[in-house]
Amino acid sequence: MANKRKSSLPAELIYQVGALLVAVIVVHLLYVTMIRPNADALLANQAERSAAGESFVPERSLYVVLRDYEQESCFILMFWSMAMMGYKGRNALRERALLQDDIVEVAEGMSVLPEDAREYTRPIQALSAANQAMLLPRALLAALQRFSSTRNVQDVSEAVKAVCESESDRLDSELSMVRYIAWAIPSIGFIGTVRGIGDALGQAYKAVEGDIAGVTASLGVAFNSTFVALVISIIIMFLMHQLQLIQERLVLDTQAYADQRLIVHMQVRDL
Repeated sequence: MANKRKSSLPAELIYQVGALLVAVIVVHLLYVTMIRPNADALLANQAERSAAGESFVPERSLYVVLRDYEQESCFILMFWSMAMMGYKGRNALRERALLQDDIVEVAEGMSVLPEDAREYTRPIQALSAANQAMLLPRALLAALQRFSSTRNVQDVSEAVKAVCESESDRLDSELSMVRYIAWAIPSIGFIGTVRGIGDALGQAYKAVEGDIAGVTASLGVAFNSTFVALVISIIIMFLMHQLQLIQERLVLDTQAYADQRLIVHMQVRDL
């Protein structure tokens, strides 16, 4: 079973690398063809009107808010993390669908004896390799094997609990990259803030002379990058917590399935 779990890792790794490349290409293409040209045209128009001495209120455009490299990086990371969460969410929903099936059919009122354990493992072993690697079949198989070897119902319950806890830890550890991205996005926004403030301070002499256009533009970079990064971080954290909720419910419902559909029927004959 461990080999089946390991064999799925390269596929997930390839998916993650591919998702990152697609996110980079799509977001950069969108920036090059739409966001930056429109933002540059709008800023150039405002600069011309300002140089001509025209009095106007600068238009706050979404293109200008999104135009800088920090915002582009944040969007790339956002789509990458969403792709990873979508992959894990789809797997969790597929595993949850197994909870609707009677993998081990035990009629109401029937007892499962240690001698019957081998017979009940056959439907599980008849599942496809992909389904056997899922949590529910692994938990049921561990329960039946433990019951056959120890003839102790308490040991069976502990075996199922151990499998579920191990799966919960694995699912939690696999979200480490998403957590890192959720942390990195605001950090990138703050990098934009530092860069913008640094540029503004570098042009302070122009402001003293009465030309505040450069300082205003640099401060715009600082505030826009932080604003976009924080909004994206809120979205990522919300989606991540929803994914964690789905995964936690899967583990709890799997343990309840094993208890209600199998363990409750297990009995040991008194010798």
